[in-house]
Amino acid sequence: LPASTFEVPNSLIALETGVVADPDKDVFRWDGVTRSIEAWNKDHTLRSAIAASAVPIYQEIARRIGAERMQKYVDLLDYGNRNTGGGIDQFWLTGDMRIDPIQQVDFLDRLRRGVLPVSKRGQELVRDILPVTKVGDAVIRYKTGLLGAERGQPSLGWLVGWTEKGSASTVFAM
Repeated sequence: LPASTFEVPNSLIALETGVVADPDKDVFRWDGVTRSIEAWNKDHTLRSAIAASAVPIYQEIARRIGAERMQKYVDLLDYGNRNTGGGIDQFWLTGDMRIDPIQQVDFLDRLRRGVLPVSKRGQELVRDILPVTKVGDAVIRYKTGLLGAERGQPSLGWLVGWTEKGSASTVFAM
């Protein structure tokens, strides 16, 4: 399961479908349900939601995208096994979606290079909202994903992204 690493394509699909027009201005209101991860208990923009791995926000985004459009874009992006079965707001968490590290690297490298079959604007915005860590003169753009995090017992953790140092890049999935 991709877990919250699916927030990368979910963000791109949200931008492509118009569910999100501006990752810094469109606000998703907190539903008032108090969750164990404190960062989820507030309003979010797309930028703050991806930084907090705010699963409830991404579930709402997926519902707004809808099953038909989600499947169309998952196919277009050639993401993982392309299987969105198991519920529009669950398929990447507990459903039928699967992705392996090679597929993660392939998808992220296409995003990094801006060659996915979607708008350049969407790809640029998603690259820009990814969390960043700077180490010396290197930049690491990344996304985490934990299965079971909301229950306090992760059974699988992902760290995916790429490093940039000068003109060199390395894409990774762990």
